[in-house]
Amino acid sequence: MATWKIDEAHSEIGFKVKHLMITNVSGYFTRFTGEVKTESDDFHDATITFEAAADSIDTSNAQRDEHLKNGEFFDATHFPKISFVSTKVKKLEDKQNHYRVLGNLTIKDQTHPIELEVEHGGVMKDPWGQEKAGFTLKGRLHRTDYGLRWNATTEAGGFVLSDEVKLNMEVQLVKAQ
Repeated sequence: MATWKIDEAHSEIGFKVKHLMITNVSGYFTRFTGEVKTESDDFHDATITFEAAADSIDTSNAQRDEHLKNGEFFDATHFPKISFVSTKVKKLEDKQNHYRVLGNLTIKDQTHPIELEVEHGGVMKDPWGQEKAGFTLKGRLHRTDYGLRWNATTEAGGFVLSDEVKLNMEVQLVKAQ
């Protein structure tokens, strides 16, 4: 069984959410860990665990970040971790190097199933002899399912934030020695 760890320096855990229903605002979690265990070379039998620090959210706007960390959103003081545990990896036969990863995502003690689209970019040795594997992951969630219910209405009666959040992640793994 091979164990792979997320290389934080070469990975991005990002998201996008519609603001005023006309543009997307992007954000990232800057502190996270993850582990993948697999017996196969193509990761079709992988088990995946992941955690992000809720207070590491970064949207390039300090005031917005503080609002996201407080009780109206992540309540990072009381719920410091966002976690994911896979339940199944499905290799797609019709697309080479493409997978669907099913698992449970927990935010603010609310756990719901989620499905991620995954593209495996390949495996390569870096200049220092470490074996690395790359993946692009995409998914969607409804933030209100996880207790992230804050919203406001505009003068015209529309919402400030969409319920749907798009997940966009670039993950590089390093094989444990």
